[in-house]
Amino acid sequence: MSYRREHRGSRAALFDGVEEGGFNRPSHSHDIDEHDNDRAMDSLQDRVIFLKSLTGDIHEEVESQNRMLNRMGNDMDASRGIMSGAMGRLKMVVEKKSSRKMCSLAASFVIVFLIVYYLTRVLGYFMHG
Repeated sequence: MSYRREHRGSRAALFDGVEEGGFNRPSHSHDIDEHDNDRAMDSLQDRVIFLKSLTGDIHEEVESQNRMLNRMGNDMDASRGIMSGAMGRLKMVVEKKSSRKMCSLAASFVIVFLIVYYLTRVLGYFMHG
């Protein structure tokens, strides 16, 4: 029951001074401080301007990222085309060459790699030690 009285009292305080057709001049205890209200409105306006600027910046960044992703997608498509062409040529070379020639070619690459590795180790030893 006390809740209803408090509710009715706060409602009466809220609508105190309201008449049919307009407002009465509010009493001194319920006077709205216009200066505080103006400061709150200015603060709210500043926040809205900041949020609008922030959303504009976000929009520009999203557009920039979309353009970059589109370019990257196009580059990936071009790379895919180049790789499929290279794989096709490699497949054609492997099919044309005999397996014995391919084994000798791979073995010669391994031998050349081992010789270069050995020479760099030996030269490195003589230069530092």
